[in-house]
Amino acid sequence: MAFAGMNVLAILIAAVAAFAWGAAYYMTLSKQWLAAVGRTEPNKSPTPFVISFVALVIMAWVLAGTVGHLGPGQVTLKNGIISALFIWVGFVATTVFVNNAYPGRKYMLSVIDSIHWLGVLVIEGAVIGAMGV
Repeated sequence: MAFAGMNVLAILIAAVAAFAWGAAYYMTLSKQWLAAVGRTEPNKSPTPFVISFVALVIMAWVLAGTVGHLGPGQVTLKNGIISALFIWVGFVATTVFVNNAYPGRKYMLSVIDSIHWLGVLVIEGAVIGAMGV
């Protein structure tokens, strides 16, 4: 199931797996995360979940395109994970820490959120690498 040279099924599975990771991760750390954002109750609206899933699909699509640029025969589990790690270090972790530093948010919020995004990218990279683009 390919579209424009990308494995759409791999992209969707990667997004679903990353969403499941996020749900498990934040349920486990819900008290710590709420304390870090200065709240006692979570947002009950479904909107953030919809936005999250759409963002995860876009992220998987971009990651698939990035891994696909490694060339023929290079879309592997290992290269998917390595690419995900580079993207996380270079773009995601740095962005999270900068965006939370300026408004003076708690350092722990950046740590919690950055680890979440590390898991997301590694999972997506592994699925995309294993299934191919």
